[in-house]
Amino acid sequence: MPKTVLTTKKLTQPLTSQSNKRKKIGILGGTFNPIHMGHLIIADQVLNQLGLSQVRFMPDYNPPHIDTKIAIDAKDRVNMINLAIRDNPKFAIEMEEVIRGGTSYTYDTMIKLRQLHPENEYYFIIGGDMVNYLPKWYKIDELVNLVHFVGVKREDYSFESQYPIIWVDIPNIGISSTAIRSNLRNKQSIKYLVPQLVENYIKEHQLYGY
Repeated sequence: MPKTVLTTKKLTQPLTSQSNKRKKIGILGGTFNPIHMGHLIIADQVLNQLGLSQVRFMPDYNPPHIDTKIAIDAKDRVNMINLAIRDNPKFAIEMEEVIRGGTSYTYDTMIKLRQLHPENEYYFIIGGDMVNYLPKWYKIDELVNLVHFVGVKREDYSFESQYPIIWVDIPNIGISSTAIRSNLRNKQSIKYLVPQLVENYIKEHQLYGY
């Protein structure tokens, strides 16, 4: 069962007001370089445990990370997401950051989405390893008034935060995009690490040095 960690921080405008009239939408952001089975399992578990209406996979254009990430073109990452989620009617893709271009800051994105879809209540999904970095996020104090943060529990990471977090238990999958790219460079199998349609796309377009 998901557990909400209560903190002393109060939202200036409670997100739960009229929540029974609003659609509960999960947002799973990332580079998806490439999307893999771990992403899909996380989305499915959060959707079902929190009773969300939908989870939207939101690829970034340029991630605002300190360490430079070498990502393939957004077009290919978007195509692979669409292939991976095509059979699940409760999964969708959110193109806001790709369309906007530039560096992808979550605060800017959520301001725009709230303006476009005031009928939605957003649940922003992050890994347990990212919770400790929240104080460094751009305009984090304003951002917590725009979304509910959902933390995916991971071993060896604290469940404490100065920000309100809804914690969700997820099976420990241990799949990463980094490991998949490494396998491809070394001509090793990625079967069952990514959906078959995604593997076919990678091979057809000779991505990641395949």
